[in-house]
Amino acid sequence: MSDKPDPSDYNTDTLAIRWAQLRTDEMSHSDPIFLTSSFVYNSAAEAAARFSGEQPGNVYSRFTNPTVRAFEQRLAALEGGEQCQALASGMAAISSTFFALLTPGDHIVSSRSVFGTTNVIYDRYLKKFGIDTTLVDLDDLDQWKAAIRPQTRVLFLETPSNPLSEVGDIEALAKLAHDNGALLIVDNCFCTPALQKPIALGADLVIHSATKYLDGQGRCIGGAVVGPADLIKEVHGFVRSAGPSMSPFNAWVFLKGLETLGLRMKAHCANTLELARWLERQPGIAKVHYAGLESHPQHALAARQQSGFGAVLAIEVVDSDGNADRQAAWRFIDGTRLLSITANLGDVKSTITHPGSTTHGRVNPEEKERAGITENLIRIAVGLEDIDDLKQDLTLAIKALGF
Repeated sequence: MSDKPDPSDYNTDTLAIRWAQLRTDEMSHSDPIFLTSSFVYNSAAEAAARFSGEQPGNVYSRFTNPTVRAFEQRLAALEGGEQCQALASGMAAISSTFFALLTPGDHIVSSRSVFGTTNVIYDRYLKKFGIDTTLVDLDDLDQWKAAIRPQTRVLFLETPSNPLSEVGDIEALAKLAHDNGALLIVDNCFCTPALQKPIALGADLVIHSATKYLDGQGRCIGGAVVGPADLIKEVHGFVRSAGPSMSPFNAWVFLKGLETLGLRMKAHCANTLELARWLERQPGIAKVHYAGLESHPQHALAARQQSGFGAVLAIEVVDSDGNADRQAAWRFIDGTRLLSITANLGDVKSTITHPGSTTHGRVNPEEKERAGITENLIRIAVGLEDIDDLKQDLTLAIKALGF
């Protein structure tokens, strides 16, 4: 171990608790919150030096704040990246990264198995600025190869995907991107650095919706992008000017969330795997989508690049009359009593939603069908309640299907 601490000196759980601890003159043991819009200087010359960047330090909380910086440094250490830029939401992280790094005429190749709003960014906003996107199947490397053009600058994916838990081969896609002069950007929201390290597998940038597991209790909205200093500098410049900034209070909440990230993710994974195996045996459940199941087509890949399988599963339901439609899915959802009917995930409380009419409701019907978002598909984000109580609640849902 070197005299000057380095993230490589410590394991992930220790970094999540100890790295970039924020200290004031009072030496509080818990990280303080700097709830201030601006900062004062000792002289006009010092103010000018801060604003010009000649002197490091805080200027304005839209782009410099000690609490936000502590969160950025800790998450960068966890992901194994040089720097991190915190943002107001996960979608702010995605859109700001694209707008900072791409120019008119550039091209993105993206998995079609991404959060529905990401598709809206592609279709409604990037297209306005002359940036085209080609969607491909996450698990088909040949489709990725065929979609690449001379103008391709980014390959983008979520792995595991939302909501079907499809898994992309990060190492193979990183090589493909770099061989063609492009960047690989991985949304690591479902795994977090507690379960998966995309940068170590070759990814250039890692995206997070901190709203999810980094917080862990559904309290705050936030996002982040982690990667090499030169790329994060570009994103930072966009955030400084456009203002999709993370608030200091939310950064403080995320710092507290990171402290229990490893413990929570282990417990989430254990609950989800047991529930997935149980659901496979229940009437009315036509299919369970979860990479932790041996029946999942990419189970071996997930086991190779993840240390756990995450806490999100999806099921396809059919009622006792054989109907596999939206009405059956809604009856199942409405039959629960304990699970929260909400589209958020990453919470200690289990949540349940119908992707076709919520998270992917704005995706056009043809693309939904191609992405496997069927009308009888239900997503369950498994929390930390007692597993027997979760099974009991889902038994009520199965009874609502007529079984």
